[in-house]
Amino acid sequence: MEVIYPMFAMVVLTAIVGGMTAYIRISSAYSGKINPKYFRLMANYDIPESVAKFGRNFNNLFEVPTLFYAACLAYIALNLTSTLFLLLAWLFVALRVVHSLIHLTYNNPLHRFLPFFLSLLCVLSMWVQLVMQVGSLSGQNV
Repeated sequence: MEVIYPMFAMVVLTAIVGGMTAYIRISSAYSGKINPKYFRLMANYDIPESVAKFGRNFNNLFEVPTLFYAACLAYIALNLTSTLFLLLAWLFVALRVVHSLIHLTYNNPLHRFLPFFLSLLCVLSMWVQLVMQVGSLSGQNV
């Protein structure tokens, strides 16, 4: 059940980035930096880089992290325990925080790629760990 804490940390990160994204979008519209009509389809207008990168980062938090949440929920539902799984979960969260910090500040794609790729390896390792544990529970070799 301890895996609920890294899940909550991801929810908090997503909420923070979501709030910042809303603030950037609203303030850009009110200041005239962006035409409010852009938000109808999120297309057909030039937008400031800050609006684009905050929106993209927020979207990123609904892509690979869905695999993280699914693995964690399966882990909880199956009542499994593993220190390795928990460490991988926290490492995933830490790497996603670093990814967001890079993306939302100086936004160097080469620097941003490393925590993204390592977080992807973490979530894949979590799934391997999950499948191995389920296989050992059912007496099958996986």
